[in-house]
Amino acid sequence: MIVVDTNIICYLYVPGHHKILIEKLILQDPDWVAPRLWISEFRNAMSGYLRHNIISFEEVAVIMSQAESFFHGRDFEVDSLEVLTLVERSTCSAYDCEFVALAQDLHVPLLTFDKKILRQFPNTAVSPHQFLAP
Repeated sequence: MIVVDTNIICYLYVPGHHKILIEKLILQDPDWVAPRLWISEFRNAMSGYLRHNIISFEEVAVIMSQAESFFHGRDFEVDSLEVLTLVERSTCSAYDCEFVALAQDLHVPLLTFDKKILRQFPNTAVSPHQFLAP
């Protein structure tokens, strides 16, 4: 099991330069989880793709459905006090700290490309490259 941040989820569903890496990641560990916040962040990302005419409304609707289906039962509430404790100890946003808190709670890695999270939570956060390294 791994916690994945919203960017990792986006790269799974939207073609781009990280697509192959993310597909390798899901083959190695398909048990992905996220805090419930992921859905709002994902909707926001999809709205950006939609507004910039990168993906059509029909494609966004399919992607949303697929992602929601995949994460059904795999998204969790996070304790506010844990999140705020992480916020106090870092310069990361509360949004980012939700992902860190969930990973710490479950004793699993958080996979992210976010350099700030990787730097400030090195015992929890791992890049996909590091995770896949032999």
